[in-house]
Amino acid sequence: MRKPRTVFFLLLPLAAVTLLVLAACACVLAQSLGWVPAFGLEEITFSYYLDILRDEDFLRSLAVSLGVAAGSALLAAVLGTAVCAALTVRGRSGGAITYVLRLPILVPHAVVALFTILIFSQTGLLARLACALGLISDFTQFPQLLYTPGYEGAVAAYLWKEVPFVAYFTLALMSGVSGTLGEAAEDLGASPLRSFFSVTLPLSLPAVCRATLIIFIFAFGGYELPMLLGATLPKALPVEAYLAYMSPELRDRPYAMAMYGVILVLSVAMAGLYALLTRRLLRRMGGNHG
Repeated sequence: MRKPRTVFFLLLPLAAVTLLVLAACACVLAQSLGWVPAFGLEEITFSYYLDILRDEDFLRSLAVSLGVAAGSALLAAVLGTAVCAALTVRGRSGGAITYVLRLPILVPHAVVALFTILIFSQTGLLARLACALGLISDFTQFPQLLYTPGYEGAVAAYLWKEVPFVAYFTLALMSGVSGTLGEAAEDLGASPLRSFFSVTLPLSLPAVCRATLIIFIFAFGGYELPMLLGATLPKALPVEAYLAYMSPELRDRPYAMAMYGVILVLSVAMAGLYALLTRRLLRRMGGNHG
């Protein structure tokens, strides 16, 4: 009897957080449909969604967020896989290296934004170094990487955290495949390079894809980095939604919630895709996927 009770009490915090998140999501969806009794809005309607989908500012913000999320996720997948491959080839898949990979993941995004400004701004460390070396004669000649419409600064800041995440997420699987099937391929005459690209990398791709989807979801809904490092216009969708939420006109609150609803629906779709990839990976590995 003790074991079921122990499991029950251990699951209580997770259940409480899950219920809180579900309640918040339900509140967002209800308000996005116009159900805000406190403000005198009690009619369920999709007009708020239709209005924002016809709004050019919303569409530009949506395009910005999708671009930042896709760009950072794809670049992180490529660079993180390369780091993971290098560590696997050198046999450094455990020990202190895993702690080094964890460090950037644990740093808050606001701190990462500060680091990015100190390093990449036109008065930052790189600009000062280039000026000291005579590569540029004035700080203004240093490329503008922050606060640009392309959100290069936000993408760079995401990469600082996401590349180690992809490497750490994939390292155990890739090193395991390399140490078994990869070595078997080399014993059969394949070169180390061919063994990696023909055996190790293809079998590690499901883990890479899962990490990429996690990064996409996180970057798409991220607020701090686009707010601190992005351009004034166009704004990323989470920033636009927050500003709409803070509007003094309370009866416009459903417009902000409709923006959050779009973020929520797309994030849930990506989470569903993640679950599908996980089930396929378990099926390939012969696990019980329920």
